[in-house]
Amino acid sequence: MTGGFLGAGIVLAAGILAWGIYNRQKENADLAASSDSMDSENKSSTQTVTYQGKEYRYNEHLSNFLFLGIDREGKAETETGKADAGQADSIFLASWDRVKGDVAWITIPRDTMTEIQIFDQEGNPAGTSLQHLNLAYAFGDGDRESCQLMEDAVSHLFYGLPINGSCALNLDGIPVLAEAADGVTVTIPDDSLEAVNPRWKKGTEVTLDKETTEVFLRYRDTEQSQSALKRMEHQKIFLMALGEKMQKTYKSNPGIAGELYAAMKSYMVTNIGNDQFLKLMEGLGENGITEDWTLPGEGGEGTDFDEYYPDDEALYEKIIETFYIEESRK
Repeated sequence: MTGGFLGAGIVLAAGILAWGIYNRQKENADLAASSDSMDSENKSSTQTVTYQGKEYRYNEHLSNFLFLGIDREGKAETETGKADAGQADSIFLASWDRVKGDVAWITIPRDTMTEIQIFDQEGNPAGTSLQHLNLAYAFGDGDRESCQLMEDAVSHLFYGLPINGSCALNLDGIPVLAEAADGVTVTIPDDSLEAVNPRWKKGTEVTLDKETTEVFLRYRDTEQSQSALKRMEHQKIFLMALGEKMQKTYKSNPGIAGELYAAMKSYMVTNIGNDQFLKLMEGLGENGITEDWTLPGEGGEGTDFDEYYPDDEALYEKIIETFYIEESRK
C-alpha cells in the first residue's frame, strides 16, 4: 500500500482513541511537575527557568519558525472545526539566531501525541484533547487559523516556546520547489523506496526532479508499523540536501533565496514577513544548518494508528540546550 496520509474522516475516531489514552496517562504524575530536574513553572512561557539547580534565560536573539507540509493539493475551502483542512504530515521547527546567523533545525514526527485544540460541530472551541499533532492543522480553516493551531500545539509541546511565525506548503508546491532548485541530489537511505522505483536501492545517489521529488517525499508503506518515521527521515534528507545545495549556490548567486521564495509563494500559507523569510534563507545560505535534532521519543502502536510518545525529560534538556543561555554566561 502506498497511501501516506490519515484521512480527515478518521479524526473523530482518533479523538475517541486519544481520550482513552489521555485518561490512562492522567493516572500518572505529570513529569514536568514531579521530576526533580524540572518544576511545573517551567511549563509556562517565562523567560527565565531553573534546570538542575542552574538558572537559564531565554535567548532573545532567536526567531522560531514552523514549517509544515500539508497533505492536500491546493488551498482548502472549509470552516474551522470541520476537520477537513488537510493534515500537517511534515513538521519542522527552524530556530534562527538573528545575531550569529545560526539555524537549528528540529524534526517533529507527525504522529506525536500531544494536546491540541478541538472544536464542536459549530466550530466553537471545545477544550483540548490528547491527539496526533498533525491533526491540529485539520481543525482549522486551511489558512492562517490552521497554521495558528499548529503554532499553539507545538509551543505547548515545547514547554511554552515562542513561535514567531509559520509557513505551510501544499502538495502542488513540491515539484515547483524541486524545479526552482534545479534538482536535489540525495543518497537513498534504505530499501523501502525500491517498491516505487527499482533503481532507488539503498546507497544509490539520485538527483530528484519535479517528477520524482514528490514520490521520494511522500511514499510510505502504511502496512508497516512506524512507516511515517522512515518517511520523515526521507523528508529530512531532502531538506538537508536542499540546504547544502542552496549554501553552495548562494556563494555565486546570493539572489537564490529570493528566487526560491518567489517560486513557492503561490503554494504557501505564511505569516512570516518577506524580509524575515529572506533573512532566514540567507542565514541558511551563509551558514547552513548548525544544529539538527529530532524530537526525542519512541514510536508505538495505538489501537488503530501509529503513535509517537515524546520523552519529556530528554526533550526538556534539548530545549534548554537549544533555546536558553545559562545566566552565568551573560
